Amino acid sequence: MNEEPFDTTDTTTSATELSPEQLAGLQTRAAKADEHWDRLLRVTADFENFKKRAARERTEAGHAASAALLNKLLPILDNFEMAQTAAQTAQGDKLAALQTGIAMIQQQLKGILVEAGLEEIDATGKPFDPSFHEAVSQQESDTIPEGHVLQQLRKGYKHRERLLRAATVTVAKKPVESSKK
Repeated sequence: MNEEPFDTTDTTTSATELSPEQLAGLQTRAAKADEHWDRLLRVTADFENFKKRAARERTEAGHAASAALLNKLLPILDNFEMAQTAAQTAQGDKLAALQTGIAMIQQQLKGILVEAGLEEIDATGKPFDPSFHEAVSQQESDTIPEGHVLQQLRKGYKHRERLLRAATVTVAKKPVESSKK
């Protein structure tokens, strides 16, 4: 077999064979590449700093919102403690006054929670909706249509249209017809 020798001559231009214009062009491109690389590093660092700052600000905003809500709830806690002290000595007419006071505290608490965006889910008599209701049983009913909530056992709550807790309910079903003999 006759093999031809491998051609080892390089067809690319070596650095010594570049014209001054070509060398200047390459140097300009290298300088621009370095400039772009530095800019990329700065932008990346700025973005990382932004992400850290945004996360810190979100955390601080959450803490501030929690602190504001807790400050509104503290007077209610004080009122419950006073009611508890009064309950220990309540008799006769004082018992009725204590019940009225506790009802006022409950209204105060509900007002603050509504102001914070809490909304009760009123389920009684409405069609059963698994998105907002949790059925724990069914019961026959002549008065409430089948598939509607017959009784609400525990209230459900939403916060700004987001479900916090589903209402626990009993759902109505048609009465079973007794067979006549």
